[in-house]
Amino acid sequence: MARPNTGNFEQYGLEAVPSSLKISTWKEYAIITFAFSVNAGNFLVPALAVTQGNLPWLAAFLAVWIGALLAFLCVSALSIPGALYGLPGQYILRTFVGSWLATKIASPIRVLTSLYWFSVQTIGGTFILQAVISNFLDIHIPFAVLASLTASLMAYLALVGYDAVKKVTRMFLPLLIIGQGLMLFVIFKEMSAVNDISTSNSSMHWGVFFFYMSLAFVQFVSGVSASSDMTRYAKTARQGFVGMFVGNTAGYFMTALIGTLVAAYFHSTNPFVTLSDQAPSFYVGLFITFSGLLAMISINIGNAYTGGFSLLNTWPSLGRIKSALLFGGTGVFLSCFPRLSAEAAAII
Repeated sequence: MARPNTGNFEQYGLEAVPSSLKISTWKEYAIITFAFSVNAGNFLVPALAVTQGNLPWLAAFLAVWIGALLAFLCVSALSIPGALYGLPGQYILRTFVGSWLATKIASPIRVLTSLYWFSVQTIGGTFILQAVISNFLDIHIPFAVLASLTASLMAYLALVGYDAVKKVTRMFLPLLIIGQGLMLFVIFKEMSAVNDISTSNSSMHWGVFFFYMSLAFVQFVSGVSASSDMTRYAKTARQGFVGMFVGNTAGYFMTALIGTLVAAYFHSTNPFVTLSDQAPSFYVGLFITFSGLLAMISINIGNAYTGGFSLLNTWPSLGRIKSALLFGGTGVFLSCFPRLSAEAAAII
């Protein structure tokens, strides 16, 4: 059977994927998108709704999850053209807004958002990795060195292409689910001791509620066309739509729940670091940390993979390989600046 790559790397860029390669089911897309969801970068908006928006945790949870849910409807809808025609999302945008707007406006914006989230995810994961190495091995490695190494690994996997995305997320999924279960266990164990998850200044303001709902919406709707980059390998449009929506909504439900609870109870924006410190045993804490690193790898392979197609649509003469390399190299460079994560609310 034919494969979607020649040699080690996927070769299909702006041309249609052959029908013989369109074999992915809704379950595979649900796995991919669920594995993308629960990560350090995606915890930022839910946590900020509590720590900066001063919303009660339930209001913060509902605000970001509703906003994300609306975005996921758009994301899933835009997966349909990719499944029907076997084309990447940014190229399909040309039929909606015209070639000039797609290549000069939409695709460059998508490149920038993909680069930002690639760097933020890497920064969050690097802090986790740096803490593990320091605490357990008593070795200090400069942040920039660790960030460059981890970003380079993820950029390489994205260069390999869709096969790498599918195989890595499928392999990581059981470990990610166990890690999320352990995180909830630690949260509820600590909550049962105090039975109070309200921040001292929390209060319900509808303006703030809708602000963070819009932040969550913008965070995900900005990548609406990226869904077709994945579903161009789907068996049918329905398989792609259902898989994308189920995986995204279920995954972000866990993200919003954990992120808002940790922010309300522990006053932290990085649940992986906080909950590993609060874990009842060394091994539970280590597994939570490990799951955080796997989550970071999963989402960033996707960020780099889809971001490379946006760059390719902006600059078609590059070809898929060169566009993936250029995107990956830029992502590695930006990942060395932790301030990008600290300024998340303003940048989004």
